Amino acid sequence: MSLIDLRSDTVTQPTAGMREAMQRAELGDDVYGEDPTVNRLEASLAERLGFEAALFVPTGTMSNLLGLMAHCERGDEYIVGQQAHTYKYEGGGAAVLGSIQPQPIDGEADGSLDLGRVEAAIKQDDFHFARTRLLALENTMQGKVLPLEYLAAARELTRRRGLGLHLDGARLYNAAVKQGVDAREITRHFDSVSVCLSKGLGAPVGSVLCGSAALIAKARRLRKMVGGGMRQAGLLAAAGLYALDHQVERLAEDHANAERLGSGLRELGHDVEPVQTNMVYVQVGDQARALGEFLASQGIRVSPAARLRLVTHLDVQAADIARVIEAFAAFRRA
Repeated sequence: MSLIDLRSDTVTQPTAGMREAMQRAELGDDVYGEDPTVNRLEASLAERLGFEAALFVPTGTMSNLLGLMAHCERGDEYIVGQQAHTYKYEGGGAAVLGSIQPQPIDGEADGSLDLGRVEAAIKQDDFHFARTRLLALENTMQGKVLPLEYLAAARELTRRRGLGLHLDGARLYNAAVKQGVDAREITRHFDSVSVCLSKGLGAPVGSVLCGSAALIAKARRLRKMVGGGMRQAGLLAAAGLYALDHQVERLAEDHANAERLGSGLRELGHDVEPVQTNMVYVQVGDQARALGEFLASQGIRVSPAARLRLVTHLDVQAADIARVIEAFAAFRRA
């Protein structure tokens, strides 16, 4: 029985074409700035997204951390959603390593932050308060895509109030494919963007931080401080380049599979949230553990939770969706 892993789109394996590209990669010492494949990845993604420069790093957590630290100094503050990855799921790195105070606010059902509440959270210029320097958004946010008009409004607010605007774009290309736009139509609103190559795009490792030349120069110094300098990293950068060239448009297949999965589970009577990209959220309540164990017995791997997240990706095929739906049906019959 083949394994179907729906825990995350981080579990993908490199394709044959990607492995070949990695094997052929030209290599050098990236800390010296001499790895031609890393340099090509950074230049390519900066150009694609409309920025002056970019920096290749091992993880999305590091990319976001460097972005926050490049925007903010010790004692500064950034505004962020309560459920945002940079606040909730990255070990408190901004506070611990950057001495940056997070100001979290509750998110909206569509994944956005209410901009009125954002503006109300901006601190006065008073030495009693941390200095509000940055707004951080996430797109997609739990599979939800932020509307382009919302991004424009966030840009207007941050410019008017003198804040930077950072995007955790771990799944930026899922958002672009869903909206049918070039990714630059999203990123043009931001001062910095973190893009993950190892989620839906299918590379084994790596994220890229994009921004102005000055911001990336600061981030490069910070990368050394937090231990992120790599040497012959072109092996990994080649996978990222291959993903950008060959595995963006196919994200639509993941979205279609997620929609098919969501519809099938609704037909079984499950409470399924609206599906936009490659994530399906199902309310399973106190059955989460038993369901997880049953699915595991059927060769289907999930992360049991009352609000169960199922993530489609390049290693999940249409035939797998039918098998997952049947497994849910069998659990209900058991």
